[in-house]
Amino acid sequence: MGGALQELKKSDFTFELPEELIAQDPLEERSSSRLLVLNKRTGAMSHHVFREIVNYLRPGDCMVLNDTKVIPARLLGEREGTGAHVEVLLLKRRGGDIWETLVKPGRKCRPGAVLSFGGGLLKAEVLETVEEGNRLIRFEYAGIFEEVLDRLGEMPLPPYITHKLQDRNRYQTVYAKYEGSAAAPTAGLHFTRELLEQIKAAGVRIAAVTLHVGLGTFRPVKEENVLEHHMHSEYFQVSEEAAEIINRTKAEGGRIVCVGTTSCRTVESAADEGGMVHSGSGNTEIFIYPGYRFRVTDALVTNFHLPESTLVMLVSALAGRENVLNAYEEAIRERYRFFSFGDAMLIM
Repeated sequence: MGGALQELKKSDFTFELPEELIAQDPLEERSSSRLLVLNKRTGAMSHHVFREIVNYLRPGDCMVLNDTKVIPARLLGEREGTGAHVEVLLLKRRGGDIWETLVKPGRKCRPGAVLSFGGGLLKAEVLETVEEGNRLIRFEYAGIFEEVLDRLGEMPLPPYITHKLQDRNRYQTVYAKYEGSAAAPTAGLHFTRELLEQIKAAGVRIAAVTLHVGLGTFRPVKEENVLEHHMHSEYFQVSEEAAEIINRTKAEGGRIVCVGTTSCRTVESAADEGGMVHSGSGNTEIFIYPGYRFRVTDALVTNFHLPESTLVMLVSALAGRENVLNAYEEAIRERYRFFSFGDAMLIM
């Protein structure tokens, strides 16, 4: 991917962020968030309201959305026998009622432990410990799992959000369709149905792909040499219809505008060397950092990301590290709101 690149320092992607700029709550009106537009070639910037994004799109462009749906994946319960409190985060369905999970506190939940949620409405047995200390657990319940989860589960908000979410739909895009994410594709949170209709009316095609976002998206890069970081795996799916829309747009000279790093990682994973996107599904561990040659993505709608994160590295691969860090400095000066419930950036 990086050709001759031997080393990339994590510290090259750091910046000082005042804590009060971390957005704790969503805005009342989704599309009223701010939008910083960054020219990836010149580094020039301008400031807007998000709904003005339509002015930067052209007839014949294609906007790629990630239509994954966040499940209320955080369960609070207790360990049977001891009554000790436990928290379980659902990461990935392994088949049937067996899930890979993150359990806290893990040391008390060894194989054989039985956990109870909602006064016994949902029970779980710890089967085994797998990589990174995650636990495989088997659930037992009456009825339909999704309905039980909807009743007992909470939205698994990122660790930097300390406020309780009043309306769980606000951590869901308006076009969310296929359940499976442990975190929202947050760049999409700024869109309203009305704004999407406006974008379509402007002659912009919409292609929907699916990538189920894992909690690995929040995992810090521990290695100073970024190239040694092991990227988490996430399930993605690209329909024949979406592949056809994207490929037709490319062939006709339109731009591919990905909404969020997850949509970007999906189309880049599904593309061959020549930039042709193929339909299908699978797991991707694609790690995009400076030096990467984009096969499909021309422009990106994205939120402002954590320092030293794989997400800020992906954005830097598209727009150049210096341009991105300059834009982040500008956003901090202008008191933009950061992270999941924060403001947005359009790189083009």
